[in-house]
Amino acid sequence: MYKEVILFLTGKLAERQLTKILENMSIPSPCKKPPEWNYRVKQLGLSVAALMTGDLILRRLKDIKGINKVILPGRVRVDIKKLSKSYGIPFERGPEELRDIPEFFGRSEKKKKLNKYDIKIFAEIVDAPNMTVNQILKKALHFKKEGANVIDLGCLPDTKFEHLEQSVKILKKNNLEIAAKINSIPVIIPSKSGDLKSLYRAIELFKKKE
Repeated sequence: MYKEVILFLTGKLAERQLTKILENMSIPSPCKKPPEWNYRVKQLGLSVAALMTGDLILRRLKDIKGINKVILPGRVRVDIKKLSKSYGIPFERGPEELRDIPEFFGRSEKKKKLNKYDIKIFAEIVDAPNMTVNQILKKALHFKKEGANVIDLGCLPDTKFEHLEQSVKILKKNNLEIAAKINSIPVIIPSKSGDLKSLYRAIELFKKKE
Protein backbone atom coordinates (compact mmCIF):
# COMPACT_ATOMS: atom_id res chain seq x y z
CA MET A 1 0.00 0.00 0.00
CA TYR A 2 1.41 3.36 -1.03
CA LYS A 3 1.71 6.18 1.50
CA GLU A 4 0.89 8.87 -1.05
CA VAL A 5 0.27 9.56 -4.74
CA ILE A 6 2.45 12.21 -6.40
CA LEU A 7 1.41 13.99 -9.60
CA PHE A 8 4.20 15.12 -11.93
CA LEU A 9 3.33 17.97 -14.31
CA THR A 10 5.24 18.12 -17.59
CA GLY A 11 5.16 19.11 -21.27
CA LYS A 12 5.08 17.18 -24.53
CA LEU A 13 8.85 17.01 -25.05
CA ALA A 14 9.69 15.69 -21.58
CA GLU A 15 6.72 13.39 -21.01
CA ARG A 16 8.25 10.20 -22.38
CA GLN A 17 11.59 10.62 -20.59
CA LEU A 18 9.90 11.54 -17.31
CA THR A 19 7.61 8.50 -17.49
CA LYS A 20 10.56 6.20 -18.23
CA ILE A 21 12.54 7.54 -15.26
CA LEU A 22 9.58 7.07 -12.90
CA GLU A 23 8.95 3.57 -14.25
CA ASN A 24 12.59 2.62 -13.65
CA MET A 25 12.41 3.98 -10.11
CA SER A 26 9.41 1.73 -9.45
CA ILE A 27 11.27 -1.46 -10.39
CA PRO A 28 12.60 -3.25 -7.26
CA SER A 29 16.19 -4.48 -7.27
CA PRO A 30 18.43 -6.40 -4.84
CA CYS A 31 19.94 -3.08 -3.75
CA LYS A 32 16.90 -0.83 -3.69
CA LYS A 33 13.28 -1.08 -2.72
CA PRO A 34 10.68 0.68 -4.89
CA PRO A 35 9.50 4.05 -3.55
CA GLU A 36 6.69 4.07 -0.99
CA TRP A 37 4.67 6.43 -3.18
CA ASN A 38 2.79 5.92 -6.41
CA TYR A 39 2.85 8.44 -9.25
CA ARG A 40 0.86 9.91 -12.09
CA VAL A 41 2.08 12.04 -14.98
CA LYS A 42 0.01 14.91 -16.38
CA GLN A 43 1.04 16.50 -19.67
CA LEU A 44 -0.45 19.99 -19.83
CA GLY A 45 -0.50 20.45 -23.60
CA LEU A 46 2.52 22.70 -24.14
CA SER A 47 5.77 21.56 -25.70
CA VAL A 48 8.32 22.99 -23.24
CA ALA A 49 7.50 22.25 -19.61
CA ALA A 50 9.55 25.18 -18.30
CA LEU A 51 7.20 27.65 -20.02
CA MET A 52 4.07 26.66 -18.09
CA THR A 53 2.58 29.48 -16.04
CA GLY A 54 0.44 29.52 -12.93
CA ASP A 55 -2.63 30.57 -14.91
CA LEU A 56 -2.10 27.76 -17.41
CA ILE A 57 -1.88 25.21 -14.59
CA LEU A 58 -5.07 26.55 -13.01
CA ARG A 59 -6.89 26.30 -16.35
CA ARG A 60 -5.73 22.85 -17.40
CA LEU A 61 -5.26 20.91 -14.16
CA LYS A 62 -8.77 19.98 -13.08
CA ASP A 63 -8.80 16.45 -11.68
CA ILE A 64 -6.61 16.00 -8.61
CA LYS A 65 -8.73 13.37 -6.90
CA GLY A 66 -6.49 10.98 -4.98
CA ILE A 67 -3.41 13.19 -5.38
CA ASN A 68 -1.41 14.07 -2.26
CA LYS A 69 1.33 16.22 -3.78
CA VAL A 70 2.23 17.87 -7.11
CA ILE A 71 5.80 18.12 -8.44
CA LEU A 72 6.48 20.93 -10.93
CA PRO A 73 9.33 21.02 -13.46
CA GLY A 74 12.40 22.54 -11.82
CA ARG A 75 12.65 25.50 -14.17
CA VAL A 76 9.02 26.59 -13.85
CA ARG A 77 8.67 29.99 -12.16
CA VAL A 78 5.23 30.18 -10.60
CA ASP A 79 3.72 31.14 -7.25
CA ILE A 80 3.86 27.77 -5.48
CA LYS A 81 2.05 29.03 -2.38
CA LYS A 82 -0.86 30.27 -4.53
CA LEU A 83 -1.17 26.92 -6.32
CA SER A 84 -0.99 24.98 -3.06
CA LYS A 85 -3.73 27.15 -1.58
CA SER A 86 -5.92 26.90 -4.72
CA TYR A 87 -5.79 23.08 -4.86
CA GLY A 88 -5.50 22.36 -1.16
CA ILE A 89 -2.44 20.12 -1.56
CA PRO A 90 1.30 20.92 -1.53
CA PHE A 91 3.06 21.91 -4.75
CA GLU A 92 6.84 21.51 -4.96
CA ARG A 93 9.45 22.40 -7.54
CA GLY A 94 11.45 19.38 -8.69
CA PRO A 95 15.04 19.27 -9.95
CA GLU A 96 16.00 21.32 -13.01
CA GLU A 97 17.15 18.22 -14.89
CA LEU A 98 14.95 15.15 -15.33
CA ARG A 99 17.89 12.82 -14.82
CA ASP A 100 18.25 14.18 -11.28
CA ILE A 101 14.79 13.00 -10.19
CA PRO A 102 16.09 9.77 -8.57
CA GLU A 103 18.59 11.81 -6.54
CA PHE A 104 15.83 14.31 -5.66
CA PHE A 105 13.96 11.44 -3.99
CA GLY A 106 17.07 10.03 -2.33
CA ARG A 107 17.66 7.33 -4.92
CA SER A 108 20.86 8.61 -6.55
CA GLU A 109 22.37 6.69 -9.44
CA LYS A 110 26.03 6.38 -10.39
CA LYS A 111 26.84 9.33 -12.62
CA LYS A 112 28.48 8.71 -15.98
CA LYS A 113 31.59 10.59 -17.11
CA LEU A 114 30.75 12.96 -19.96
CA ASN A 115 34.03 14.82 -20.38
CA LYS A 116 34.77 13.55 -23.91
CA TYR A 117 32.70 15.00 -26.75
CA ASP A 118 33.10 16.57 -30.20
CA ILE A 119 30.10 18.93 -30.24
CA LYS A 120 29.25 22.32 -28.79
CA ILE A 121 27.25 22.16 -25.57
CA PHE A 122 24.57 24.84 -25.17
CA ALA A 123 23.38 25.88 -21.72
CA GLU A 124 20.14 27.87 -21.56
CA ILE A 125 19.37 30.28 -18.74
CA VAL A 126 15.62 29.77 -19.03
CA ASP A 127 14.41 32.40 -16.58
CA ALA A 128 16.93 35.11 -17.50
CA PRO A 129 14.29 37.92 -17.70
CA ASN A 130 13.50 37.39 -14.00
CA MET A 131 17.16 37.48 -12.94
CA THR A 132 19.48 40.42 -12.37
CA VAL A 133 22.50 40.95 -14.62
CA ASN A 134 24.84 39.72 -11.87
CA GLN A 135 22.69 36.63 -11.32
CA ILE A 136 22.79 35.88 -15.06
CA LEU A 137 26.58 36.24 -15.08
CA LYS A 138 26.95 33.98 -12.05
CA LYS A 139 24.71 31.34 -13.66
CA ALA A 140 26.58 31.56 -16.97
CA LEU A 141 29.97 31.17 -15.29
CA HIS A 142 28.60 28.15 -13.42
CA PHE A 143 27.42 26.58 -16.69
CA LYS A 144 30.83 27.24 -18.27
CA LYS A 145 32.53 25.56 -15.32
CA GLU A 146 30.19 22.59 -15.78
CA GLY A 147 31.26 22.23 -19.42
CA ALA A 148 28.99 24.50 -21.47
CA ASN A 149 30.52 26.06 -24.59
CA VAL A 150 27.69 28.42 -25.50
CA ILE A 151 25.29 30.37 -23.27
CA ASP A 152 21.70 30.84 -24.46
CA LEU A 153 19.65 33.57 -22.78
CA GLY A 154 16.09 32.25 -22.72
CA CYS A 155 12.91 34.32 -22.64
CA LEU A 156 9.60 33.82 -20.88
CA PRO A 157 6.05 34.34 -22.19
CA ASP A 158 4.49 37.72 -21.33
CA THR A 159 7.73 38.83 -19.62
CA LYS A 160 9.84 41.80 -20.70
CA PHE A 161 13.62 41.38 -20.88
CA GLU A 162 14.62 45.02 -20.49
CA HIS A 163 18.21 44.26 -19.42
CA LEU A 164 18.96 41.92 -22.34
CA GLU A 165 21.52 44.25 -23.96
CA GLN A 166 23.28 44.86 -20.66
CA SER A 167 23.37 41.11 -19.97
CA VAL A 168 24.89 40.32 -23.35
CA LYS A 169 27.59 42.96 -22.86
CA ILE A 170 28.69 41.66 -19.45
CA LEU A 171 28.77 38.05 -20.70
CA LYS A 172 30.98 39.06 -23.62
CA LYS A 173 33.30 40.99 -21.28
CA ASN A 174 33.78 37.73 -19.37
CA ASN A 175 34.70 35.85 -22.57
CA LEU A 176 31.50 33.85 -22.68
CA GLU A 177 30.19 32.73 -26.07
CA ILE A 178 26.53 33.66 -26.56
CA ALA A 179 24.06 31.93 -28.83
CA ALA A 180 23.28 34.33 -31.68
CA LYS A 181 22.95 33.29 -35.31
CA ILE A 182 23.80 29.64 -35.87
CA ASN A 183 23.40 27.31 -38.82
CA SER A 184 20.24 25.37 -38.12
CA ILE A 185 17.27 23.71 -39.79
CA PRO A 186 13.91 25.03 -38.55
CA VAL A 187 11.20 22.54 -37.57
CA ILE A 188 7.74 23.96 -38.29
CA ILE A 189 4.69 22.22 -36.87
CA PRO A 190 0.93 22.88 -37.14
CA SER A 191 -1.09 24.08 -34.16
CA LYS A 192 -2.86 20.68 -34.16
CA SER A 193 -1.80 17.35 -35.60
CA GLY A 194 -2.98 17.05 -39.22
CA ASP A 195 -3.99 20.73 -39.49
CA LEU A 196 -2.34 21.59 -42.82
CA LYS A 197 -3.85 25.09 -43.00
CA SER A 198 -2.12 26.16 -39.78
CA LEU A 199 1.10 24.53 -41.01
CA TYR A 200 1.03 26.55 -44.24
CA ARG A 201 0.30 29.74 -42.26
CA ALA A 202 3.32 29.04 -40.05
CA ILE A 203 5.51 28.47 -43.12
CA GLU A 204 4.44 31.78 -44.66
CA LEU A 205 5.10 33.65 -41.41
CA PHE A 206 8.55 32.08 -41.19
CA LYS A 207 9.36 33.11 -44.76
CA LYS A 208 8.49 36.74 -43.97
CA LYS A 209 10.95 36.75 -41.07
CA GLU A 210 13.86 35.46 -43.13
